[in-house]
Amino acid sequence: MKIFCIGRNYAAHAAELGNKAPKDNPMVFMKPPTAILPNNKPFYHPDYSDDIHYETEMVVKIAKNGRHVAPGFAMDYVGGIGLGLDLTARDLQNELRQKGHPWEIAKGFDNSAPLGATFYAPEEFTDLNDIAFRMEKNGEEVQHGRSSNMIFNLTALICYVSRFFRLQKGDLLFTGTPAGVGPIVRGDELIGYLTTREGEQMMFQTRVK
Repeated sequence: MKIFCIGRNYAAHAAELGNKAPKDNPMVFMKPPTAILPNNKPFYHPDYSDDIHYETEMVVKIAKNGRHVAPGFAMDYVGGIGLGLDLTARDLQNELRQKGHPWEIAKGFDNSAPLGATFYAPEEFTDLNDIAFRMEKNGEEVQHGRSSNMIFNLTALICYVSRFFRLQKGDLLFTGTPAGVGPIVRGDELIGYLTTREGEQMMFQTRVK
């Protein structure tokens, strides 16, 4: 299983961190499979960072194998839609960026991708390009987004990623986070919600320890 992640795919989030939003192509990075934190398990705050941030993201589970996917076939590769977190060691990331170094350790560390156990089939949504999701921290909403606000939609993301990497059934695509990211501390409770045809669904519930 490969975990593809898209950076700066919401203009407001790029702006809140003082970054420029990409114009020509998506920004792609990857996490290793050991980043997945499944089944609402607690996230144990590591001692190598003092500034872990949450980033709530709609996640696509890839339905089948393929390369160089054409736009007209891209949505056939969407096997399910879920919700997850791209946890980021912001202090490490900033330090590494200043040095011009890769920042995988700030994004791909163990358990940096808490993931809801449920993926909903594409037909469970009215429009895959306009899915609402949100997250609460300690009972207060801190992020809300719609996939219609992504700079690069699902078709563009699947086509672009498949130019460089063979997509395989079960791969995950984290599609980017909206504005509102922020730090977590021990004791925080993070709950993510995704809206399907049937209404809002709780997708994950993670406590920071």
